Amino acid sequence: MGVLTGKVGLIVGVANKRSIAWAIAQAADAEGATLVITYQGERLEENVRELAATLPDGADPLILPCDVTIDDEIDAVYAAIAAKYGGIDFLVHATAFAEREDLSRPFYETSRVGFAKALDISAYSLVALSRRAVPMMEARGGGSIVTLSYLGATRAFVNYNVMGVAKAALESSVRYLAADLAPKGIRVNAISAGPIKTLAASCVSGFSSILQTYRDRAPLRRTVETNEVADAAIFLLGPAGRAVTAEVLMVDGGYHAIGV
Repeated sequence: MGVLTGKVGLIVGVANKRSIAWAIAQAADAEGATLVITYQGERLEENVRELAATLPDGADPLILPCDVTIDDEIDAVYAAIAAKYGGIDFLVHATAFAEREDLSRPFYETSRVGFAKALDISAYSLVALSRRAVPMMEARGGGSIVTLSYLGATRAFVNYNVMGVAKAALESSVRYLAADLAPKGIRVNAISAGPIKTLAASCVSGFSSILQTYRDRAPLRRTVETNEVADAAIFLLGPAGRAVTAEVLMVDGGYHAIGV
């Protein structure tokens, strides 16, 4: 039996096979979890369904549409979970977005609309998804919520710009949610992963040079893999992380600890 056997988990943010969210989904499935996986828009639906079909026989995840900027779609996801499973035990929030032009130009030129959109999708969506999860988790004796961040939340990275501000808001949201939800038996944490070639990373100009900098300077002298981030997520979602909340767990080969 896996550490998540008997648990129902919602994973938001799978885009393709390189997604960190997909690596977490695979790891959670391997640990016995029953999965609900969402996709954003028809363009990604085929990808998500094809990936879900590669899970071992019997996995049969529930696959649902969810645009995190639309409350009715979030409500529909939780209604479907309640109807099929009666509740939820964990939530993985792995969605983020900023307009390409707001990543490529200086931060002070960020548009008002672009700023609001980045904060809504990348940070507020955690609050919106968590709010609906709370009563379901509380009814099951507690739960765990994990989101994904990056070192750009605390340091200025070239071409990360408004996304760094959004990740800072996300990490602050983790702390406030953790404080609110701990009495209900719900833990809230973030993983700050090193740079990985994902769909979102493709929007960051000069990303290849960031990868090389990590290889040159991180104590482990390499970048990290999605399955390593997934292993950290299983720790936070499962019983081994039962005393951990309000934490930003660094999974970046030690890069965050290095100065000049």
